[in-house]
Amino acid sequence: MKENILLVEDEEALCMALSDRLHKEGYAVDFVTDGDRGYEKATSLPFDLIVLDIMLPGRSGLDLCRDIRTAGLGTPILLLTARSETVDKIIGLKLGADDYVTKPFDMQELMARIEALLRRAPIRTGQVVHQFGAIRIETRGLSDHRDVKVTRGGAPIYLSAREFELLRYFVEHQGMVLSREELLRAVWGYEAGTFTRTVDVHVASLRQKLEKDPKRPELIVTVHKAGYRFVGGTDS
Repeated sequence: MKENILLVEDEEALCMALSDRLHKEGYAVDFVTDGDRGYEKATSLPFDLIVLDIMLPGRSGLDLCRDIRTAGLGTPILLLTARSETVDKIIGLKLGADDYVTKPFDMQELMARIEALLRRAPIRTGQVVHQFGAIRIETRGLSDHRDVKVTRGGAPIYLSAREFELLRYFVEHQGMVLSREELLRAVWGYEAGTFTRTVDVHVASLRQKLEKDPKRPELIVTVHKAGYRFVGGTDS
């Protein structure tokens, strides 16, 4: 069965080039050129992935990403952005995006990111509860990350599918030093040698949502020149 991809991009030449390449790769593609129609498509038809440009006429890409998540859709979202500032990427991830590619991008890299999102591993069956201080992580069912509940002091915290997968991997490897290369391979499905800062951006986003003081993290700590370690505290 072909995966259905929604492409929301206002640059006509780029939109056609991406559509042609995705069709050649065997995907079914639907595309629109503005944020308002993107929202209508995303919320009325089933898609396996949404490729979303940040700079759009009408409703911006960031607003569209937020509105899709507010509507309760867990469809993976890949952002296309010409912005290079990390803060813009963090905003997109906090609003619910799963990954991003900065323009200009290599087409093969984009295809690899798309493939990695589409083969995202499902959550395990049954109910599992982890408690780390004020943070409680609860999974139930066997569908997707919408069956996950993460709270801090009882208040719900929204995590995108990719953020939850990263957090789950940290929890399952509590106390271990995890390199960026290992995280890219285990959580994103990237090949060895891939260079990207997406791990750092997602960790920064998790810290913003989970840590008391994101500038002085206590749950996810940086190990200099090695990677990250999830400290967490007591899991009860």
